[in-house]
Amino acid sequence: MPSSKITLKDKKIILDTARHAIQYGLTYQRPPILELETYPKELQENAATFVTLKETNRLRGCIGTIEAYQPLIQDVAEHAYAAAFNDPRFPPVNSIEEPMLHISISLLSTPEELKASSEQELIEKIRPDVDGVILKYKQHKGTFLPSVWEQIKTPEEFVHKLKLKAGLAENFWSDELTIATYQTDVID
Repeated sequence: MPSSKITLKDKKIILDTARHAIQYGLTYQRPPILELETYPKELQENAATFVTLKETNRLRGCIGTIEAYQPLIQDVAEHAYAAAFNDPRFPPVNSIEEPMLHISISLLSTPEELKASSEQELIEKIRPDVDGVILKYKQHKGTFLPSVWEQIKTPEEFVHKLKLKAGLAENFWSDELTIATYQTDVID
C-alpha cells in the first residue's frame, strides 16, 4: 500500500491504534476488536504490516506479515499486540515499560520475485537501505525488513544473517532457493 494514500491524520490513527492495542492487551490479554467501518476507507484496505517496538533504541518486539490478508488497521492492531506480548525473543511488555515504547509501523509493498543464480548475484542485486528480502527454501523461511540495514552495513552480511535467521547455514546456496524483495513505508 503506497503511503501517498495515507494522510497525516491516517498515520496518527495508525500509531494511536497500535498504542491502544498494547494498552488493551495489558488489561485484557488479547488484541482489541475494531469496528472497521469507523475507520477511513484507506485503512480498511488489505495491507501487510510489521510493527516494531523499541525501548531506549533497543529492539523490544517485532511481528508482522509479508502478505496482505486483512484490513491495514486490523493488521496493525494485531501485530502491535503480538509484538508486545508474543514475540518469542522477549518477555511480554509490562505496564511500566509501555509508556517508554517507541512504535514503528512498516507498510510493505507486494513482494516481487528476484532471480539470482548465485549468492554473489543476489548480493549484487539487492539494494542496501531500500530492499527488504525474503528467503525461502523448503520449510525454511526468513525475512529482514529494509530497516535492518541500519544495523547490517554490507549486502554480504545481510544475506548471511538472513540465511541464519531462516535456519540455513551462512554459506548455503541452492537453485531451489526462492528470493523476493519488497520495500516499506515507515510510520513512527
